[in-house]
Amino acid sequence: MKYRTFGRTGWLVSEIGFGAWQLGGDWGKVDDAQSIDTLHYAFDQGVNFVDTAELYGNGHSEEVIGQALKTWKDSKIYVATKIRPIQWPRPDEVNPQMRGRFPEWYIRENVERSLKRLGVERIDLYQMHSFMDSALVELDWLETLHKLRREGKIDRIGVSLRDNEPDEGVDAATCGLVDSFQVIFNMFEQRPAQRLFPAGEKSNCAFIARVPLDSGSLVGNWTDNSYTQFEPGSQQHNMFRGERFAETLSRVRALKNLCSRHYTCLAEAAMRYALSEDQVSVLIPGMKNRQEVDMNIAISDGAAFPAELKSQLPPHIWIRNYYH
Repeated sequence: MKYRTFGRTGWLVSEIGFGAWQLGGDWGKVDDAQSIDTLHYAFDQGVNFVDTAELYGNGHSEEVIGQALKTWKDSKIYVATKIRPIQWPRPDEVNPQMRGRFPEWYIRENVERSLKRLGVERIDLYQMHSFMDSALVELDWLETLHKLRREGKIDRIGVSLRDNEPDEGVDAATCGLVDSFQVIFNMFEQRPAQRLFPAGEKSNCAFIARVPLDSGSLVGNWTDNSYTQFEPGSQQHNMFRGERFAETLSRVRALKNLCSRHYTCLAEAAMRYALSEDQVSVLIPGMKNRQEVDMNIAISDGAAFPAELKSQLPPHIWIRNYYH
């Protein structure tokens, strides 16, 4: 396992982290015992960063991680979690207001619940599960988080940017408002490399790249009939409903064709692309079992992503908003 510095925190984190949304059950039925086994297996292989949220399974993902941490007695595991706003901005809302979405009483209540579910005395990284440009001047949320840092409840502060709005974090990254930014970064969503990552480099912010496999599409194993196999009501079933699945599959096939000269597996190409930006501190793919852990950590070998292939990817940028 290769490790990277997590921005200005000084942490050395595994460049392949553990995305834990699926542990909550929102992506289909889960077996908690298997989830704990998968977490421990990942830890044994050198994974030392786990990302979750109170939203995932209404706290169940945090609870499962807490059970895994309780019986893990080896190396340090950095745990990042998130708090959703009292009211989400509308999917099509431009320049939404940050003030009032994270009042102090609400943040404090959620921090205590997350601490209890995770079974820890201090949360390593606490993230706002949505972020708006106005947060630079509407700082009520940040004042509360700094109080909680002084009280020893949380260690570092981060934000998780809206899915289709990576540039909302540019100004905040430039001035180093928080320690880390979580953002979608993959072969379809390439925009963070254009403005966001360079902005954060100046202030030594850490970047967490989520959805490197585009919620499963960039694994490359979908067929025309794959949608019928998604569990009804699951996140994947909802995200790729209607015409979305067919369009996604068509675009995935074009990427497979492009990458085939360099990689036999699209998932490998997608993961290596997401690691190719030096500003990225950690990827957080979801992992349900030991096999998926092995598949993901195999990418952490230091091999460079082909410059020729990277130069051919910009035409495949695809901006979507699946929350409409």
